[in-house]
Amino acid sequence: MKKYLFLLALGLSINNARSQDISDAMRYAQDNLTGTARYRSMSGAFGALGGDLSSLNVNPAGSAVFSNNQMGLSLSNYNVKNNANYFGTTTKDASNSSDLNQAGAVFVFNNNNSNSNWKKVSFGINYENANNFDNNQFSAGTNSNNSVDQYFLNYANTGNNGAPVPQQFVNRVTGESIADLYSFLGRNLPNSQFPRLSGFDAQQAFLGYQGFIINPVDENDPNSAFISNVPAGANYYQKNSVTSTGYNGKLSFNAATSYKDKIYLGINLNSHFTDYIRSSRFSEENNAPLTNDFTVSRIQFDNDLNTYGTGFSFQLGAIAKLTNEVRVGLAYESSTWYTLTDELSQRLVAVSANTSEELEPDVVDPQFINVYEPYKLQTPSKLTGSFAYVFGKSGLISIDYAMKDYRNTKFKPENDSYFNAINSNMNSILDTTGELRIGAEYKIDALSLRGGYRFEQSPYKNKTMIGDLTGYSAGLGYNFGSTKLDLAYSYAKRNSQQGFFSQGFTDGASIYAINNTVSLTLLFEL
Repeated sequence: MKKYLFLLALGLSINNARSQDISDAMRYAQDNLTGTARYRSMSGAFGALGGDLSSLNVNPAGSAVFSNNQMGLSLSNYNVKNNANYFGTTTKDASNSSDLNQAGAVFVFNNNNSNSNWKKVSFGINYENANNFDNNQFSAGTNSNNSVDQYFLNYANTGNNGAPVPQQFVNRVTGESIADLYSFLGRNLPNSQFPRLSGFDAQQAFLGYQGFIINPVDENDPNSAFISNVPAGANYYQKNSVTSTGYNGKLSFNAATSYKDKIYLGINLNSHFTDYIRSSRFSEENNAPLTNDFTVSRIQFDNDLNTYGTGFSFQLGAIAKLTNEVRVGLAYESSTWYTLTDELSQRLVAVSANTSEELEPDVVDPQFINVYEPYKLQTPSKLTGSFAYVFGKSGLISIDYAMKDYRNTKFKPENDSYFNAINSNMNSILDTTGELRIGAEYKIDALSLRGGYRFEQSPYKNKTMIGDLTGYSAGLGYNFGSTKLDLAYSYAKRNSQQGFFSQGFTDGASIYAINNTVSLTLLFEL
């Protein structure tokens, strides 16, 4: 059982139910272009260059390239435009946000011993908002094939082992509140009479049953299968709205050294921390005639997810100055080992034929938050090779190529049957990817002109799920002496198509996303 592949996840009370899926892993496994304005304007192609605070995130040896101590901070404005197509209906939504996305410093200590080949050592600390989660998506259209009732039916009829969820686990008794039963179902309790239930499975069946979306075929049979009260063969007008906020922060502690000012070696120890909030609302209406008192004509399903946690990773890197013009670099970034916690609340509203001015819609609102047991996620490692050619003091061109095997993404512990199933699925549908970054800079006295290109392959073998990313960037900088000011604009586009829900009802919209970012960096040399 999984969290909604595109938009939602589970609720909240301490329990052992599982809600993770591939979309959760991809949220943290994929990189994003972030950092200083100079770094952004050259599309992050700094693996063989160094000398920039954000270059440490590509190759930690880059701090030993600095000649002087440097401090800097960056402000960015993010604009995300999402164009959705759902069964031929096109909708648009956008989000705009700003934040202090980078701040750091590098301190250089030169070796005054002329007999030593180790010329300097440097230490750095740098914070970056590695991913800004602020985003709005909206899609709508008429689906003549499927209703969201299949989502609730799927959980009710298959449970955790292919058997229908027993009625005793979704039917309230006198005096029992919705919150009481919803929280009880989330505890994943074994029972001698009935199959062991997944808490999430039973909770979804409970929501559908209490909202009169589904009913048992035989009220007198506790193990009866369920059927839908939503009329078949209708036109279902469906809307899906997702709003997300939050960040994935990375704090790097760096050390590097220089050998004969030709070989540079460095290491990063990285602390990661994340807070992701997503609110989703799926609604549906149908135009079918009301054949009985339980015929459902409208449904609204709300889910609010909060994922938070911490992680650790490390990086190793080297830069070699082959000639005064030619430089090459090699860097390794380890997996990031996260410990994460999910929290989710759910609410369902259904309108049926027995709803009138005197009778309210069937509202199933447990007003309860499921807090899940912390789980571990390991993202794939990355290897980056770099080349740069420096034209004296007039300019440079730089190329980075990185490889990452997304099949190595893992939820842990791996011997857990649920995580093992997800890991096996990721291994079969994800792929090894390449990422190309090209950057150039041209100096006219104190003014610098910059540009870049970025191409990143989809992590999926089937690129309709998430397509390739293409990005462009440009910027300029001015050196006032001990102070520098840089401005950058970056553009990226990517297509995706993922289901609104993970199972039962898996229809979804095609999303064409465009990201525009403007960054401003102020640097001080000390």
